[in-house]
Amino acid sequence: MTVRHFLLDYNKLNERGTFSPGDTLSGRVTVVTSKETKAQCFLVKAKGKAKVTWYEQQGQATRVHSEKKKYFYFEHIILQDKNKGDGSEIIGSGRNVYPFTFVIPNIDMPSSYVGKWGKITYSLRAKLTQSIWLVHKTKTEFPFLTKSEFPFASKSEMIIIGLKEQQCATRISFYGSDKVTMDVTSEQMGVKQGEALGVSVEVLNESAWTVTPNFYLCEKQTFAAQSKRIVHTNDTLFGSGDSVPAQTSQTITKILSIPPQLPPTFFNCCMMKLEYRLKVTLDVPLARDAVIRLPLVILLGSPKPNQQKPKRSIWFRKLPG
Repeated sequence: MTVRHFLLDYNKLNERGTFSPGDTLSGRVTVVTSKETKAQCFLVKAKGKAKVTWYEQQGQATRVHSEKKKYFYFEHIILQDKNKGDGSEIIGSGRNVYPFTFVIPNIDMPSSYVGKWGKITYSLRAKLTQSIWLVHKTKTEFPFLTKSEFPFASKSEMIIIGLKEQQCATRISFYGSDKVTMDVTSEQMGVKQGEALGVSVEVLNESAWTVTPNFYLCEKQTFAAQSKRIVHTNDTLFGSGDSVPAQTSQTITKILSIPPQLPPTFFNCCMMKLEYRLKVTLDVPLARDAVIRLPLVILLGSPKPNQQKPKRSIWFRKLPG
């Protein structure tokens, strides 16, 4: 084993370390050898791809649903022996550094993402072949961000129009002869990573119980392969509001902080998409909870290094309560 170290790294373009369509991706492969080493082939690859896989039980058999999509693929050959594999190319003894450069295609591609049954990855791979039995490989992934401010594909126009509009819904629930009315208003449909969303809940409680509003972030991942679809959902509790006693009415206001690391909404991948909802429930003892769901679009944020707290909404100060 004359190759002691085989390393691959790239140059970051910004503080996030992310790349986008049209960017130049450059780096180096470092090979440390104990003596002069013959090589048959030495190359670097850059790849962007999406892959979906899940398993379905059908009786005693297991069916695999899988699909792949390649966004780009490039090879940069560093060394290639000219004599059909006799290992005539030489890597010198000691530390050897080989630079490479790729230009990422300037086309619409989805951001890096890892979901329940699929992922979108952008990676660099280096491969050094000394012989058919001796191959060195290394790989690193780099984070990729779409250039599109609104990666919603065919739904763009419909969603963009409503991003800054208030979202409202009403739910009237009956528990025997008792009635509970819940009105929910969210500040707007679109909110950036790391920012905050103001929500108002008006409750008219004509029942015999004390009811409590709960706030959830609902995530919906949809995957498609071989004309089949599968959906994964996950609800995260944002928090609870003040309780509303029996035979009273009250308006509860809540500021919901969007985690800065939450993946943004996207539709610009043919095999998977990511959607969100804001869910508000009324916890009613010994009865089925009243539920309201409002559309929510998480947009790509640009958090500042020193930013600690999410922005408070001016709209929130106007809320009654």
